[in-house]
Amino acid sequence: MTILLSRRNHRESVAPLLADLDLYRVFAACFNLPSTERFAWLSGRECRVLLKKLGHYHEDRLPHSATHRFRDYSSYESAYIALFEVGVPEPPVPLLESANSHRQIPQEIVLECVNFYDVLGLRPSGSVFPTDHLVTQLEFLAAARYLREQANDSGTEASLRRLERDFIQRHLLTWLPFALEKLEKADPPLFPMLLRSLTAYLNQQSVLLGPDDPS
Repeated sequence: MTILLSRRNHRESVAPLLADLDLYRVFAACFNLPSTERFAWLSGRECRVLLKKLGHYHEDRLPHSATHRFRDYSSYESAYIALFEVGVPEPPVPLLESANSHRQIPQEIVLECVNFYDVLGLRPSGSVFPTDHLVTQLEFLAAARYLREQANDSGTEASLRRLERDFIQRHLLTWLPFALEKLEKADPPLFPMLLRSLTAYLNQQSVLLGPDDPS
């Protein structure tokens, strides 16, 4: 994962400004499949500083274990697989909306995600992550944000803003709290802090994206 560093001063040379980052993509990378490069970043000072900055999104104290780091790549990879990938009948914390949300049957959840993706002409391949996987959903939000920020007229910008907000509210915020509860019960290092920071960030984004402009 490549993150552009802020060079405001020497002390912040490894601490990117939140406004400079697409946090959708940052969190998507954090929950992507394990790699030595990803582990190196998650274990490094830049990630620690970033998570400290994100801490203002949630004021409640995290358990001490949540601040622990994985001792090596093997423990990180094993924990990721055991938590998110394997289990009977399912992993302890599946990163799938359809496995955590009870508002609709799984087929309807997936179809609704596809309908959102269709608005931007996106087609999830499904070869790496399912349509309603956390990483897929965050990549969609990153695409919507990018197009919104590049929009040339207020009408397009407003439409993309609604799309982004509605997807956050209708999808991620309906299932991430349940996944977070499962993850905190499992009590692994790092991952609960990441998911709690993501959930808090999405709650803030849903407010900042705002209601429809009455004009």
